[in-house]
Amino acid sequence: MKTSTELDPLAPRPNLDFSKGERGRHIERLKQGSNVVMIAPDLLDAFPDAESVNAALRSLKEIAARSAHPPTS
Repeated sequence: MKTSTELDPLAPRPNLDFSKGERGRHIERLKQGSNVVMIAPDLLDAFPDAESVNAALRSLKEIAARSAHPPTS
């Protein structure tokens, strides 16, 4: 049950003005796709930022490439 101090998320708010909004302004960028990935909470200490994630994935990609094509002797 809602208390009187909770706002209804669907109720109009007087401090929001969308009169100058432009419909579809970001649709082209959205169509290009997104690369957002959620990191599991137990991995956050190992991967605190995008750079650490990218470094780990590049290393894994290199290892996988070497495993797929072992050098011939």
